[in-house]
Amino acid sequence: MEPWGYFILGVAVSAPLCIALTWRAARRLRTNSRHKDSKELVELAQLAGGLAHEIKNPLSTINVNLKLLSEDLARYPDEDHKRWLRRLTGVQEESDRLKGILEDFLRYAGKYELSLVKTDIRQLIDELVDFFSPQADAARVVLRASLSDSPIMCKVDSNMLKQAVLNLAINAVQAMPDGGELLVKASSNHSEASIEVIDTGTGIDPKEAKNIFTVYHSTKKGGSGLGLPTTQRIVREHHGSINVDSEPGKGTRFTITLPLAKD
Repeated sequence: MEPWGYFILGVAVSAPLCIALTWRAARRLRTNSRHKDSKELVELAQLAGGLAHEIKNPLSTINVNLKLLSEDLARYPDEDHKRWLRRLTGVQEESDRLKGILEDFLRYAGKYELSLVKTDIRQLIDELVDFFSPQADAARVVLRASLSDSPIMCKVDSNMLKQAVLNLAINAVQAMPDGGELLVKASSNHSEASIEVIDTGTGIDPKEAKNIFTVYHSTKKGGSGLGLPTTQRIVREHHGSINVDSEPGKGTRFTITLPLAKD
């Protein structure tokens, strides 16, 4: 076997092992979630976070070398090298998937340091819709915003809150494989602000709805199961709440509620 062949074999074996170790720690975290304040859970969280970091560092080196090997193999037109390139492509895809899992895990498990600034939620939603419109258009989804005429002032970390709403928008588009409509609304009453993300997608099975915020619960192939839990955590860090109302075949509405900023 060529020297680079052994490298490919090593990556093919090590990548699934890294995934298994990270997910094993994550499952232990989920099993112990009812004991949120226990010392054991804190230690498990630290262990899983440290493990993810230890995997991420060499993974970056692996990804760079995989790219270089692909470029080298692509120079040879014979069938043997083409076959190795196809195999290497499969390893690259698994490596990229692992990278995504680790990034989602570290984003969820990390300590959140919010930079709270008094912000008009309408402006935040406007910026998010402008940013996400090309992705929605590519998926044949009509994206609209419905915003209150009056300012909606909340103390938020704009980047974090945008990420929370963006997670919901991405999920909504994925729930409309044949296109549809996505509406993002912002309104308020005397004490609360509401952000609603409404789609005309496939909806959520009632049996699944109760688990959608559970860590590592995913109904999507290749999904990390951390998007919605991350959104929920961001909202809770803002002293808010998030609820879902869905009907299979008709669509889903997520509602984020946040306290208004005090004068």
